[in-house]
Amino acid sequence: MRAKLSYALTAAVLVFYFVLVGSRGVLLIRSGTLLTVTFGVAVLILPVIGVWFLWKNTQFVRRANALAAELDAEGGLPVDELKRTAGGRVDRDSADEVFARRKTETEAAPDDWRTWFRLAVAYHDARDTPRARKAMQRAIRLHDGKPAEVA
Repeated sequence: MRAKLSYALTAAVLVFYFVLVGSRGVLLIRSGTLLTVTFGVAVLILPVIGVWFLWKNTQFVRRANALAAELDAEGGLPVDELKRTAGGRVDRDSADEVFARRKTETEAAPDDWRTWFRLAVAYHDARDTPRARKAMQRAIRLHDGKPAEVA
């Protein structure tokens, strides 16, 4: 719940920023000179890109959460078996061990979205966010019945 609240707050702040920047772009365009219109258009491009990025990221998070709920209902969510340091951080050797098992599981069933979901969690636990995201995107594509893109 805390993560959802943080995400919603961040999204709200970004939307406010996009509106603020967009209004400045409109003001520049209304000035009517070649220079201000050019800058105004350039300023308007930033909120458009930002809104697109926020929308795509929100869709990704919603779809990943839907997969997690489905996997939880099946009883297939990965169990947190990671060892932790005294400070609460994940032990690197433990994360590597779990990752190796998840990778082997995924190689044995490359067309199963569930294995890709669990591999994404293992990548996340190993602090490899880009690969975690790619593995989760693959899980989503497989779940939706779309062919998985070759990485």
